[in-house]
Formats: sequence, structure tokens, C-alpha cells
Amino acid sequence: MITFQKAELVISAPDKKSWPETDLPEIVLAGRSNVGKSSFINTMCGRKKLAYVGNTPGKTRLLNFFNLDDKYMFVDVPGYGYANISKAQLLKFGEMMEDYFAERKQKKGLVILVDARHKPTEDDITMLEFARYYEIQVAVVATKTYNLPSKKLKNQ
Repeated sequence: MITFQKAELVISAPDKKSWPETDLPEIVLAGRSNVGKSSFINTMCGRKKLAYVGNTPGKTRLLNFFNLDDKYMFVDVPGYGYANISKAQLLKFGEMMEDYFAERKQKKGLVILVDARHKPTEDDITMLEFARYYEIQVAVVATKTYNLPSKKLKNQ
């Protein structure tokens, strides 16, 4: 496992004016609400409470930039597919994501987290197409595998 000496939240940015000024390569973390992005960040960074793990989905509302040893940045984006937000908030999320993907030169890759218990959603596929459009390298990571028996996990 990779461990980082320094892993810290730099900023929770509501818009492009708030993005940190840095040349560090950025890895974007995306997935539907409640897929486990915060737990993934905490596990990858060897920290229990670096990223807030909420009891209810849809808590990430901003772009959260995490500095990893001054070598990389994780950028945690709002989860998609959570219906308990207003249309205005959904539009704001869309604009925030469009600005980031269209303008941020530091983005080097996208990790799409999917729940191993379910087939990829239409939103997961849309995010994959979004990455292809912007020519971003993609890795797909299955989460919540502990909830499946090994035989069923192989089929998923």
C-alpha cells in the first residue's frame, strides 16, 4: 500500500476562482453518492478522518483538493445520482464539473468508483464518456466488495 507522509485537505472549492494554484498532477475521484469516495481517500492515504465519511449520501458539494506529499492531488467531486437536491444545485454541480474538466490543466486521471453490488449506472457510463471526451485516463475501482460472497463477486 502507498503511504503518504503528508496528506491534507487544501481547500473545498465552490468555483474556479477558489482552485489552488499548483502544478501538481491531479487525480479526480468520481462516483455516485454513497459509493465510498471518502472511505477510498482515507484508505489510500492511511488516515481515518482525512475525508469526512457521512451517514447520508450527498454531503460532498464542492471540489475537495487533497495534497499528497506535495507530489499529487486528489480532487474529490460531488457524487452523482443523489435525488435529494434541488435542480438549481444540480445545475451548479454540472457547471462546477464542466469548468473543472474543461479548464483545469493539472488533471491527469479519473478514478470512477462503482459499487460492486450493482451494475454500473447510467451516470457511471456518462462519467466515463465525459472522461473520453476530455481524453483523461480512467481507472474503475469497485467498492463495497466486502458485502458480496466471493462467488458472486467474481460474476460482478
